[in-house]
Amino acid sequence: MPRVMTAAMATALCAPVVRMAILASLQFGDNTIYVWTGIGPMTWNSMTFQGVGQFGDISEISEDSNVEAKNVSISLSGIPSSLINEVLFQVRVLRTAQIWLALYDGSGNLISTPLLSYQGMMDAPQLADDGKTCTCTISLENVLVDLNREVYRRFTDEDQQMDLAATLSRLHMAANTVDTGFTHVAGLQEQITFWGRTPSSVNNV
Repeated sequence: MPRVMTAAMATALCAPVVRMAILASLQFGDNTIYVWTGIGPMTWNSMTFQGVGQFGDISEISEDSNVEAKNVSISLSGIPSSLINEVLFQVRVLRTAQIWLALYDGSGNLISTPLLSYQGMMDAPQLADDGKTCTCTISLENVLVDLNREVYRRFTDEDQQMDLAATLSRLHMAANTVDTGFTHVAGLQEQITFWGRTPSSVNNV
């Protein structure tokens, strides 16, 4: 979903009174949860968001001119302690979460279309339990965080063949297509190339 602000939303943000809400989509182990900062259910784009009111919280969402993976934290308080195991089991690392900014007019009608403000992957939850209720905080990591992870791939034929089937499927190519582009990489390591004169040995080109 594109992060483009509609003219109606831009006008509403410039109004003397701004009525806003935060919508969130959280992909858990067996289903996707939709919540918003209001009270009661709210439906938008075929998704029904359940209101969490003051029990929900979200950290600041920021952007700047630097290419940097900035995370966002969301939390939900008032969770019964009996459901802690359920929370731990359902929250999986690398599940997708989305956050939208929604605006309303003076009559309480949703202004089209909520702006996708953040999209990231859910990290492991942090729990604070006082014996009666629990607060669950989940960090959402920007996809750019992958740039900080070490890559253990190689420019070899064996490594390429690992992803060949998925690549052919994504490109809608025949499954029996042969790609041997990396078979000669090893031989290039000691290759000496001469330009504009006759090679001096059979090992040169």
